[in-house]
Amino acid sequence: MRKLTVLLVLFLLFGFTGAGGALADPPMVRAVLFWAEGCPSCHAVLTETLPTLQARYGDQLDVHLIEVSETLNYDYFRQVEDLYKAPPQRRGVPALFIADQLLVGADEIPARLPALIERYLAAGGVGYPNLPDLAAHLPAAAASDACTAESPCADPAPGAQTPDRDALSPLSGSAAGESKPASGFLLAQAVMGILVVTLLYALVAAALGVLGRAVPAGPTWLGMLIPILSIVGLGVAVYLTYVETQNVAAVCGPVGDCNAVQASPFARLFGFLPVGLLGAIGYVAIMIAWAVERFGRKLAPAAVQGLADLTPLALLGMALFGSLFSIYLTYLELFVILAVCIWCLTSALIMATLLALSVGPALAALGEGDASQEDLGLD
Repeated sequence: MRKLTVLLVLFLLFGFTGAGGALADPPMVRAVLFWAEGCPSCHAVLTETLPTLQARYGDQLDVHLIEVSETLNYDYFRQVEDLYKAPPQRRGVPALFIADQLLVGADEIPARLPALIERYLAAGGVGYPNLPDLAAHLPAAAASDACTAESPCADPAPGAQTPDRDALSPLSGSAAGESKPASGFLLAQAVMGILVVTLLYALVAAALGVLGRAVPAGPTWLGMLIPILSIVGLGVAVYLTYVETQNVAAVCGPVGDCNAVQASPFARLFGFLPVGLLGAIGYVAIMIAWAVERFGRKLAPAAVQGLADLTPLALLGMALFGSLFSIYLTYLELFVILAVCIWCLTSALIMATLLALSVGPALAALGEGDASQEDLGLD
């Protein structure tokens, strides 16, 4: 009877222990992803990386999404980056914060996130990262899961990018690491609009030329704006090349964050060619084309004079390429880098103006418009 009683007690003890273990909540990993509408890298993470991981881990993975734009959570995102001491080249969206780790981009997030999830699940799970005032950006049901002084986050893994915990505080006008306001976004949007309108003007003018309609000619002094603008653009491009190659801080003024733009991966084409250097080469080529067109017929041999007849077309092609590339760069500033460079916007405006000035001479050179070289002061 005594043995039976002992066996019964042991059975009940292990039975309740096993039931308690079965009923215990499984470990969870929580993270925060900052993303922006119109960002291709964000789209890749949202539609490819996260759904795959969610299907694998189910309810054990909770990634809260916070959208960022020039009017939505911009200052909050910049402050979080400052607290994590993110270098300029690691700023921008998509940015995923998990524990004390910061993952950036459509390459790093899918490459490192699965291993981190496994590590934190094996350690018993991890709560939301210790971001300032995160509870205000979480759904009411999840706000209690945000890290607090009473319920801190897990210790950072070796080599993790650790935030400045002394600066963690609710956002305020005097919060540490406060970022610049998004004052440059409206200007960048205006420049984007000017670029698009100028591009449409060039297309309409070309269509009119094909139909035999004349493109209205401007004052004779307009032609002299081409070398002047090219010299100004060359100065801007040389300065940006200096900033990009010498790793020095740019003079930004009160608008935007030039250094965040220049330190981003998009400041170098194909990973090695500084965009500023490409712009400098383009402005020099435009000045050469203008000089050959203007002086080639008078000073050069007959062979070069024939080449001078083609230079208006070359000038139009270079201005068109520069304007399209400026549209691409401005798009990156608005929707991917989430920072604006006043120097880049200046170059974009110069390219738009050069495109508008080069349409008439190019059509005249093709014989498809009534505008003459003399009308635009290019002869």
